[in-house]
Order: sequence, then C-alpha cells, then structure tokens
Amino acid sequence: MNPQAKLIFIISLLLGTTITISSNHWVMAWTGLEINTLAILPLISKSHHPRAIEAATKYFLVQAAASTLVLFSSMTNAWFTGQWDITQMTHPTSSLILTAAISMKLGLAPFHFWFPEVLQGSPLMTGLLLSTVMKFPPITLLYMTSQSLNPMLLTTLAILSVALGGWMGLNQTQTRKIMAFSSIAHLGWMAIILIYYPKLTLLNFYLYAMMTAAVFLTLNSMKVLKLSTLMTAWAKAPSLSTILLLTLLSLAGLPPLTGFLPKWLIIQELTKQDMAPAAIIISLLSLLGLFFYLRLAYCATITLPPHTTNHMKQWHTNKPVNPSIAVLTTLSIMLLPISPMLATII
Repeated sequence: MNPQAKLIFIISLLLGTTITISSNHWVMAWTGLEINTLAILPLISKSHHPRAIEAATKYFLVQAAASTLVLFSSMTNAWFTGQWDITQMTHPTSSLILTAAISMKLGLAPFHFWFPEVLQGSPLMTGLLLSTVMKFPPITLLYMTSQSLNPMLLTTLAILSVALGGWMGLNQTQTRKIMAFSSIAHLGWMAIILIYYPKLTLLNFYLYAMMTAAVFLTLNSMKVLKLSTLMTAWAKAPSLSTILLLTLLSLAGLPPLTGFLPKWLIIQELTKQDMAPAAIIISLLSLLGLFFYLRLAYCATITLPPHTTNHMKQWHTNKPVNPSIAVLTTLSIMLLPISPMLATII
C-alpha cells in the first residue's frame, strides 16, 4: 500500500476516534464512528486476497447496521426527551437499541459472529487495530451512557460473551481467530462491571489493549498466523517465544501477572454489589479461555511439530527485538504490584 495513503487512513482513524470520545452530541459521535469505519476498510482489504475483500465487506455491513441503530436510538431519545446530549439517554427503548448497537460494534455475544471472520481475513497489524483502537469509541459511548443502561441485559450479554469467547476459541488453529475469541471474552468482563463501576471497565480495556498489542506485535514479528507455524518459531526467536508465553498467561489472568489485576478488581466489586453468583459464573467460564491461552503458550515454547516430514527449520536470526514489544511485554507482566496505586486513582 502507498505510504501516503496509509498515513491518511491512520490519521483518519485517530481523527474519528478523537471526535467520538470528545463529543457531547449524538450526531458528532456517530460521525466519528463513520470516519473510523471508512478509514479501516482499506487497511483490511489491502492485500486484495478474496478473504480480505470478504472480511472488509462483512465489516462494512455490520458496522453500517450498528451505526444506523446508534442514530435511530439517539433520534428516538431526542423525539421523546428533546435531548441530543449523550449522557441524557433516558428513554428505556432507546437505551435497549443503543446497547444492541454498541454490542454489534464491539462484537459482544450474541452479535459476535462477524468479528472472528473479519480478523481472520485481515493482516496481523490491522487485526491489532480492530481489536484495540476500533473498540475504544464504542466503549467510551457505553461509559458515558452507563447510568441509563439495563443492568440485567448487560450482565446477560457479558456472561454469554465470556462463555462463547471461551468455548469457541477451544478448537481453533488460527492465531487471529483465537485472539478474536479472546477479545470477545474480555469484552464480557468489561460489560459486566460497566454499570456498577464504569472506571473499572476503562481500566480493564486499557490493560487488555496493552496485552493484546504485545501479543499481536510478537506474532507479527515472528510471522505466525497458525499454530503449526508457532510450533517451529522457538528455533527462530527463542526470546520472543518466552516473552509470548508470559504475555499469554497474563492475558489469561493468572495471578502474579498484570492480567490478574482487572479480574480481581471486577470480582471484588461484583461481590460488593451482591452479585456473587455472577462473579462465580464468569470466573468459572474464564477457565475455558485459560485453556486455549495455555494451548497457545504450550505450542509457542514446549513442543516440536508433530510430524516427521523433512522441512527447513528457520534458525536463529540476529535481528533485535522491537523496543515496543519489550516495553509492552514488561508492562503486561509486571504491573500487578502497583495495583494499590491504580485502586486509589480509580
């Protein structure tokens, strides 16, 4: 892709995101979401492969439908209340339509079907943008309207997302699809706490984005698209494989690592809100996710490829590790000790 064109698309992405997260009026927020959608489409379809074109088409149709619903819910709310302000979403029907629309934009279950397919058809770096930057504007809209959303509906969507994200990721062999189901499960954790402690949703999103960026950059550096490639990657870049192991375990939420922090705070807050059953269910369902992270980690560091065919092994390269991978991985592994400070900030 032409570097100038790429720069324009990246700037448009940043512009769309900034417009949405800084707006008070529904039409401005909708405009930002549209700019975002149009800017990411060429980045998805830049390889001109049929899978990429299919992914871009699916993404466009789903996002267009979700944007229409966002506009419809805000117009319905304005019709009944005379308010276009994002924080004044007081009409119950409008709130329900908005929840469905944002769930479609984010890929929350049961509106998640497009996300694994789109991620599978995109390059790894575009997949990173889809999993992190593109989720930020809808999350901020949910954050701004959190006081008027339906708790029962969001809790149901959250538990369903964690269950399906874990369950459907178990059988995958493509790293991008595994990361897509991982994203769906993490969104479930964010949605369940949104009404009770919105800042915790944002904290969870920031930490999730950081860990996902570390995983995607590592996979991109090793050129890994499926598990069978990952099995031979240890010979090419042993340090990156070790880093990937730790980051994946952090993403799974194992205790001494950063990923445990948001899960711990969310379970604590749910218990305070007399939602211990929901906390127990979501914790048990996250074990499904732990299984496929462990599978990825196992493939990355421990196994040899399970076949005897002769093939060229790629041996050590002296290429230095990207500094951004080093920084993100360090943060993904070592932030748990500063949790008291984070708790005072939020």
